[in-house]
Amino acid sequence: MNKKIRLLQVIPDMETGGAETGCKHIAEYISSTCEFSSIMTSGGSQLDSISKNVKIFKWPTSKNIFFIILNIFYILFLISKYKINIVHTRSRGPAWSCYFACKLSNTKLVSTFHGTYNFKSDIKKFYNSIMIKSDRVIAGSSFILNHIHANYNSKINIDLVKRGIDESYFSPSQIQEIDKINLRKQMGFSDKNFLVLLPGRLTNWKGQKLFIESAIILKKQDQLSNIFFIILGDSQGRIQYENSLRDLIESNKMIDKIRIVKPMQNMPLAYAFSDLIVSASIEPEAFGRVSVEAQSMEKPILSSAIGGSLETIRPEKTGWLFDHNSKEDLAKNIYNISKMSKAALQSLGKEGRKNVIENYTKDKMCLKTLEIYQSLV
Repeated sequence: MNKKIRLLQVIPDMETGGAETGCKHIAEYISSTCEFSSIMTSGGSQLDSISKNVKIFKWPTSKNIFFIILNIFYILFLISKYKINIVHTRSRGPAWSCYFACKLSNTKLVSTFHGTYNFKSDIKKFYNSIMIKSDRVIAGSSFILNHIHANYNSKINIDLVKRGIDESYFSPSQIQEIDKINLRKQMGFSDKNFLVLLPGRLTNWKGQKLFIESAIILKKQDQLSNIFFIILGDSQGRIQYENSLRDLIESNKMIDKIRIVKPMQNMPLAYAFSDLIVSASIEPEAFGRVSVEAQSMEKPILSSAIGGSLETIRPEKTGWLFDHNSKEDLAKNIYNISKMSKAALQSLGKEGRKNVIENYTKDKMCLKTLEIYQSLV
């Protein structure tokens, strides 16, 4: 009989993001099937919605060297007091604290490689390498798995656990038609307008500038008459970048065609009221939640042909890929998709949801992760 899992996940914060959402899903899943599930984090908006059965330890998890050393002792304290037998780290700074705490207490350590991470110097590469020193290393996509083998250690055994989303939350069945109609009215759009949505935090590598430039191209080609662009995201303090986007829109007289709006509480509705979802990242996404969430909402997705989207999207069947360096290719694809029939887009959307149900649900991710935990205890 398997021993009960007593889990501590360590993550810098619990704001919106793939790593944070995955942490929440695992924490809640383990708390529903096992004895003890906890998260050590500095805070974050997702903590408000997390199950009360998950124990939260609010504590600074900065990558500052002082906190890295201090947190070795704090994690040792948590391991001892709560009889933790699995520590799961999801970030490099806290991973150093977790590594030494687990070594000193003979506790099993799991790490999830959530990104490609910057490794331009040997020092930075050494700093990143802590993520592969765990008892089990998890990669959330084949792209990340291959990245680890190519850049760190080709012989290390890595568990591929495809990231998953809550397909019951990101489901068209959760959205009323009247809500979509009302949202369009509130934003000044008609049901005949073709709405192109780019969700994601406002940061250069997410490709908002490329998105705006593709709209400018369509305007110059007189192909923008019925197409409207919506950028949905929070600057998270990057005010200068947000202002540069607004300046680009204004200087090209595109205010009537491109909107930058704040994140919505109801993201499924944001997907549902749109006609096409775009993920325009100019650097590889480790997984790319937008591409999967869009498919789960039965919405066509157009994504950069790099990173995780090469796995999650089936070209011409559940979405499309474009050259991530080309605003011209992005513009051409948006225009061509806007001319497709509603029936064709709906059919493609249904294939997208089928793809998610078969491969990218949170339950599949949680079950696979649970198997890893059980193998260690």
